Amino acid sequence: MSTYVLVHGAWHGGWCWDKVVHLLEKEGHKVVAPDLPGHGRDKTPIAEISLEAYAEFVCRVLDDQFEPVVLVGHSMGGAVITQAAEYRPEKISTLVYLAAFLLKDGEMLKQYSADDPESLLARNLISSEDESSLTINDAALKEIFYDDCPDEDVKRARALLVPQPAAPLMTPVRTTKENFGRIRRIYIACNHDKAIDPSIQENMYTKSPCEKVITMNTSHSPFFSAPEELVAHFLSI
Repeated sequence: MSTYVLVHGAWHGGWCWDKVVHLLEKEGHKVVAPDLPGHGRDKTPIAEISLEAYAEFVCRVLDDQFEPVVLVGHSMGGAVITQAAEYRPEKISTLVYLAAFLLKDGEMLKQYSADDPESLLARNLISSEDESSLTINDAALKEIFYDDCPDEDVKRARALLVPQPAAPLMTPVRTTKENFGRIRRIYIACNHDKAIDPSIQENMYTKSPCEKVITMNTSHSPFFSAPEELVAHFLSI
């Protein structure tokens, strides 16, 4: 059996993986789906949150595991797992990017968002007065993230989403071939994604080739809309 560590994306928390956790555990696997600093139940102040803080937190989770894990990152979580992989390559058997930002050394998430004219997300961001965090126009939330998701999941997400610290989005990842570059990578693309356009996803996994690219005919959040199919892909990896 394998150990899966599931890293959520911006605004979300470990709660978004609940259906996936249940299905993987049902198959006998160990699953860890933590809240990144400042997300979910974690109350770290926004001023203390950085990409480095995210990565160091994931490293501590990896250090607690007894075997190399399958490390999954969704959306912004892709940048987080990339940086954590640079620091702990020996703790990871496979990196899985789910509709995620797969950044090369020196790239930051913000530059891809700026180059994504098809994304509904960039048009619906609301910056805090001090520009330290971002929220999303509630009227567009379902279409951006959950277009094909059950209403009960959308309702729960609305209640649990938190402001997203801006600093991690504007910080470049730093990686080397010797560490991050030696780890097996898989990309799962979402063909009906309105948060990260499929063309942007293709651009990223083309520039940073993966061992395998899997496509799903879902929105940005297949952990809600197609958890059984998503878990089947995880198991096939």
